[in-house]
Amino acid sequence: MNSAVRLPGRISPHALLFTTAAVPLTGWAVHAVALHKKLAATKRDPLTGLLRRDTYTARARRILARHGESAAVVMVDADRFKAVNDTLGHAAGDTVLAAFGFRLTAWAGPRSAVGRLGGDEFAVVLELISGRREQRLEQLVRMLHTPVTLDDGRTVAVAASVGAATPDVLGTRDLSALQRAADAALYAGKHSGRAVLATVEQTKVPSINGRRAGRPGTTAWGRAA
Repeated sequence: MNSAVRLPGRISPHALLFTTAAVPLTGWAVHAVALHKKLAATKRDPLTGLLRRDTYTARARRILARHGESAAVVMVDADRFKAVNDTLGHAAGDTVLAAFGFRLTAWAGPRSAVGRLGGDEFAVVLELISGRREQRLEQLVRMLHTPVTLDDGRTVAVAASVGAATPDVLGTRDLSALQRAADAALYAGKHSGRAVLATVEQTKVPSINGRRAGRPGTTAWGRAA
């Protein structure tokens, strides 16, 4: 007697989908799931959970194209981060970076692009209408100046420098130009405890790897130094 299972000549798409869903994860299915997880992992920084540079860039450009004048690019640097690593150890530094990643994600919301560009440098692109910019950037500064609690119960005083750039002020939706201007604004207010909004002058500031002190002529707000 032939023990082979005889299959019907035709299977509807719905039946095929149901049958596939019911099959245990063996063979190719396990491989497919593993591959999906591997690809997803390459898109995010393992420490902070934020987007890696390439994925962040692609999403950021889509947000700028969609929201245009009401979008904003925000650059963030952790202040005196090396001192945390040197005095408390790299585990404490990792905790601080992870906390910053969580706070940036919570502040920006699910429709934003939040990336870790390297080290203690972060970038956010989101919709941020002009009437709420001051309030929202002040909120971000307060969040990034809230002490971080370590696993052993100790607290670490933290701070960050924040610069922002917007298409309506600078007249461009180009991500690179906006990041360069936001970075220059960040350095114009470095260690001041204020968020700084770039003006047109910041678009003319040359940079090396996005790093060069900003020029005067910025609009700033936030915590007092």
